[in-house]
Amino acid sequence: MTTDAIASLAALHLASPALPVGGFSYSQGLESAHALGVVHDEQSVGQWIQACREQVFERSEAPAWILQYRAWANLDGEAARRWNDWFLCARETLEMRQETEQMGWSMARLIESLQLGSGRARDELLAIAPIGYPAASAFAFVARGVGEDLGLLAYAFSWLENQVAAALKTIPLGQLAGQRLLSRLMADLPALVERAQARALNAPRTLETLAPQFAILSARHENQYSRLFRS
Repeated sequence: MTTDAIASLAALHLASPALPVGGFSYSQGLESAHALGVVHDEQSVGQWIQACREQVFERSEAPAWILQYRAWANLDGEAARRWNDWFLCARETLEMRQETEQMGWSMARLIESLQLGSGRARDELLAIAPIGYPAASAFAFVARGVGEDLGLLAYAFSWLENQVAAALKTIPLGQLAGQRLLSRLMADLPALVERAQARALNAPRTLETLAPQFAILSARHENQYSRLFRS
């Protein structure tokens, strides 16, 4: 088996919904958006996910993941810690902060259990507390020998798949509608990787998040009467 094939297999593993990090427990505001009538069918769900991807994921989480990937690849634990702290501060609501911390903690425990990476690098990772999901995820992709482009592509696909899965349970949508959404929205992921890389490389770097409706709906979800998801 070629090195590329092994890296692809590792990327599939780390992007799998079966990975025990709890991503399926969160809707990232989609459940609240449905409760208030913002999303209600296939078209509105597609618009919501695309807007969240373009205004939040692509502009902050994806470039932050890249910067942490490069930090771990260069054995620069201090840079990884600094960008982890930035990302945690960029979470605009309590639920979004709790989500990334819970998933980050779970990924760090998995890394420890599988003994991924060198002992020194793992010690630096486990010393970061609290740790966000991008920092722990980036470490795992570096440790498994997955390149930056493929790693972020897999990470972004996992995010998108979780959003579609949340919509299937919340609206609810049928499986065919979910696959249409996934097929249409995943087509832009390679371009997303390139745009996120440009943001990470800009001088000064252009990481940002400004999505008021997303933040308001996420905050409202904290007190929503009936919930399927934790965010």
